[in-house]
Amino acid sequence: MASAKSRFMEWVDARFPATELWEGHLSKYYAPKNFNFWYFFGSLALLVLVNQIVTGIFLATAYKPDANLAFASVEYIMRDVEWGWLLRYMHSTGASAFFVVVYLHMFRGLMYGSYRSPRELVWLIGMLIYLGLMAEAFFGYLLPWGQMSYWGAQVITSLFGAIPVIGPGLAEWIRGDFVISDATLNRFFSFHIILVPILLLGLVVVHIMALHHVGSNNPDGIEIKKNKDENGVPLDGIPFHPYYTVKDIMGAVAFMFLFAVVVFYFPEMGGKFLEYPNFEPANPLKTPEHIAPVWYFTPYYAILRAIPDKFLGVVAMGAAVLIFMALPWLDRSPVKSIRYKGPLFKLALALFAVAFLILGYLGMLPPTPARTLVARICTVIYFAFFVLMPLYSKIDKTKPVPERVT
Repeated sequence: MASAKSRFMEWVDARFPATELWEGHLSKYYAPKNFNFWYFFGSLALLVLVNQIVTGIFLATAYKPDANLAFASVEYIMRDVEWGWLLRYMHSTGASAFFVVVYLHMFRGLMYGSYRSPRELVWLIGMLIYLGLMAEAFFGYLLPWGQMSYWGAQVITSLFGAIPVIGPGLAEWIRGDFVISDATLNRFFSFHIILVPILLLGLVVVHIMALHHVGSNNPDGIEIKKNKDENGVPLDGIPFHPYYTVKDIMGAVAFMFLFAVVVFYFPEMGGKFLEYPNFEPANPLKTPEHIAPVWYFTPYYAILRAIPDKFLGVVAMGAAVLIFMALPWLDRSPVKSIRYKGPLFKLALALFAVAFLILGYLGMLPPTPARTLVARICTVIYFAFFVLMPLYSKIDKTKPVPERVT
């Protein structure tokens, strides 16, 4: 049997680099030996992506991308399709879970300087994945054809109309009509199940390839490739398989337990994951009392509302997302990890995280003068984290970085 297996793998390897890929990205890929809790979220993001693709395929078999049938087809999935309710809840919960793990994955990058040299390209590709994920979530949000889906899409697409000169035409082109209609639903469905998933999968593969080419970062911010033995093996590294595959499986089991609790007991999460107005069919003649996007968009929505001018608000909202791409060139600190950075960076990161959470909360609520004032203060803190980074990261007092992984 062993001989037959060996001959079979030789036959495969002569035609496809199966063993080379296995060794290069798993069994002989050396990762730092000091990964901690924060390094679960990259593999969890991949797990949730698989969940979204698999459940999405099954949901698409029963969904009707038609303005007259879409809402009823979702109800059909929930009530009549065998295990349809579970597929729908796994998909809707998975959307929120995706953003939870991605935000935590990004926060880990901020803490440990995963955007610093030589990983600038890894960070930029990751940000493109984030933009693609936002597009995927936006296109999918319209598909249930409920009240909040319809009016949320109407508000977001109308924002493009604020762009000078090309705005009105661009908004009409995105919708495929003057308002959200059947044409919009059809094109959003196509983008959601075909175009954006293909782009996301391609970016994920490129992201992993770029990461494995330069090597993984670690909580100490030390490049393990600089310390190798006589065989070229990093002294502070261990093979990804079996050590981190087992570790990631343990994290995946814990994650799936929490995921199952939400799916079976709190799938709506108090109206945060599935808004209550979305259980009503879309009605162009009836506007919901309060229109707000899903929770993972609300920090940027709060920034948009905090700016009095509509066009400047759109610019600020876009800048709030794209400014992450400038991080590799904004951080002037001589060290990467927060473990060895000084109090200024730690304070700035803490204020940024608090401001982001407050903006997310305010974006869910109807605007009032007091809430708008708080949102403006948090918006200033949000952008100050990036704009002032070249200054405070340079003058901040740092600790000496050890030669080897601690």
